[in-house]
Amino acid sequence: MPEGDTVYRAAAQLHEALSGQLLTAADLRVPAHATADLTGRHIIDTTPRGKHLLTRLEGGLTLHTHLRMDGRWELYRPGERWRGGPAHQIRVILATATRTAVGYRLPVVQLLRTADEFQAVGHLGPDLLGPDWDLAEALRRTAADPARPLGEALLDQCNLAGIGNVYAIELCFLAGVTPWTPVGEVAALERLLARAHQLLEANKLRPGHVTTGNTRPGHQHWVYGRGRRPCTRCGTTIRTATHDRERPAYWCPHCQPGPTADG
Repeated sequence: MPEGDTVYRAAAQLHEALSGQLLTAADLRVPAHATADLTGRHIIDTTPRGKHLLTRLEGGLTLHTHLRMDGRWELYRPGERWRGGPAHQIRVILATATRTAVGYRLPVVQLLRTADEFQAVGHLGPDLLGPDWDLAEALRRTAADPARPLGEALLDQCNLAGIGNVYAIELCFLAGVTPWTPVGEVAALERLLARAHQLLEANKLRPGHVTTGNTRPGHQHWVYGRGRRPCTRCGTTIRTATHDRERPAYWCPHCQPGPTADG
């Protein structure tokens, strides 16, 4: 599942290409909205909300999409060959006179009234990259279940919106605890959530989810994706397991003392 900064960049690209433009063609290839006719409406904006994308249209409609694991939006100019995948994977086409946005493998495609956007995103916690970011509220929600494993709590979009597995694992390393450490045992939890906000802000306009400050390939993460390699801080071999619905976990036994997947 993409991180919040990936979704932020997708929204920025869609907004730059389509906002203010008139839809010359629109095709929602999902059963619930297959007959919807959006042609002739202006696109007002595209904004991210956590890992959700909200494309607002003239007339009080919003197209809500979510990338989850495999979805992606591609932008093409007139006459350019579409390269995002086979035609049967296309879920949405939004075309203007100058650009065409094609949504591939989108697991969520929902057309709703703009006034009803809360139905899609109202459950989310404070958005790490949104104007409503509220550290105190994110802390309150995350700390509400002190027995919950930290990795799981960070991934819960109802606590704070925008963290995916890469950031969850890296934040556990930066906190000096394993992903299975109960939230109530994490010292300086507020500081950790503030760090999450800083990391996503730093990365929202660049790829790579850099957490080390080093943008060179292979040096961007402290532990994520580095299983069986030496920790860059202490040289201990990084261990791997799974956590929270079988997501991959990585941690350094020396730098991150605490409970593990096997207890």
